[in-house]
Amino acid sequence: MKLSFFIPFLLISVFTYSQEYRPDLFFREDFKEIPAEIPVNQKHIANDDLILNLYGYGQDSLKKSHHAKPLDDPYYLWSGLCLDTWAVSFKHKKAFADLSASAKIKWRTKQAGFHKLRILLKLADGTWLVSDQSDDASKDWRIREFNLIDINWWLLDIETIKEIKPIPSDQVDLSKVDEIGFTDLMKGGMSNACSRLDWIEVYAKPVLR
Repeated sequence: MKLSFFIPFLLISVFTYSQEYRPDLFFREDFKEIPAEIPVNQKHIANDDLILNLYGYGQDSLKKSHHAKPLDDPYYLWSGLCLDTWAVSFKHKKAFADLSASAKIKWRTKQAGFHKLRILLKLADGTWLVSDQSDDASKDWRIREFNLIDINWWLLDIETIKEIKPIPSDQVDLSKVDEIGFTDLMKGGMSNACSRLDWIEVYAKPVLR
């Protein structure tokens, strides 16, 4: 068989692979090991490339928490004191995130009660989205990985932190995301009804601002 037959096939294969490669780590946030404080603020952010943003009427009670016991207790964000809904996001100073194709988000969390932690996105055009997939209650810390391509999205009212309506998948463009974060769409209920986040990782292609 002639070599010329294989060349177009090889070119197509290389092009397809280059378009579908798994993106590298875009950012990780694992809060600084400094004393607990209410509310969590920029000085608790370990990644110098990230800007912390808080939203919702309950944002002023978000706590960067930590306990002396157990000995492996992490430095984490806790929503138990929030008297209303809240949301947290991170904005990369240098780049937007392309969350299309094989992008992923991973985190280590522990929810209690009926609280389910969801992914929050702000697109470059100012649109706010919240994920239908979530991380629910657990008696111990656990790591969850989300494939962004599997998620369905709802429009979000960022003032009230309430979902508005689902968005058809063909109308969602995640190629230029401005902020990435999380919310459980609920107020806190102390330790029996709350969300906790230890760290978050985002795997995405950078798009320079």
